[in-house]
Amino acid sequence: MNPLCSRCNRVVYPTEKVNCLDKFWHKGCFSCEVCKMTLNMKNYKGFDKKPYCNAHYPKTSFTSVADTPENLRLKQQSKMQSQVLYKEEFEKSKGKGFSVVADTPEMQRIKKTQDQISNIKYHEDFEKSKMGGEVHHPPPQQNTTPAYQPPAASQNYHYEPEPVRQAAAAPPPSSGKRYRAVYDYAAADEDEVSFLDGDVIVDVQSIDEGWMYGRVERTGQQGMLPANYVEAI
Repeated sequence: MNPLCSRCNRVVYPTEKVNCLDKFWHKGCFSCEVCKMTLNMKNYKGFDKKPYCNAHYPKTSFTSVADTPENLRLKQQSKMQSQVLYKEEFEKSKGKGFSVVADTPEMQRIKKTQDQISNIKYHEDFEKSKMGGEVHHPPPQQNTTPAYQPPAASQNYHYEPEPVRQAAAAPPPSSGKRYRAVYDYAAADEDEVSFLDGDVIVDVQSIDEGWMYGRVERTGQQGMLPANYVEAI
């Protein structure tokens, strides 16, 4: 014998049966208790054996634990264990030195720029000393290494700054129907799209009574979305 639907109390045949929350439902009757949005096995949330969508799922509140002598003792014991663990980790980390900075492309570019600026400054001072200008330097350290003499070709060195990147052109304005999200929604399937409260949905096309198809203007992603999570602009 076929069971009855928990929503409409009519017979549920095998081809349209949804078995969830210890009850049987028609596929169209398996909807949110508040907004009546059609749900599936991936995006529903059960509470008190009733289905809800993510936006209307009842929020549960936590009870405060009484500050009994036993709870105070456990709290003090946990605090002492945390302090012991911290001291052990600190002793293990002593003497390991500092971490080495990764030689990333950005760090290489900064280092190259600094070397070029130092090289330009050196040549400027060198040219001034050849023309009789006064250049103040710290007293040199005594060593047997001969002074560095730059080659003639390097005296005409000029620093060429990197070209400035042009900003990317703005995308063309969207066309079609525009909606604004009134709730956050996380995609529950591959053909759905996620968005946040306040996002603008463009190029919207109505699919059925509960679902639409559109593109989130902020992220550029497009897909299915629930119709009761948005409002027309």
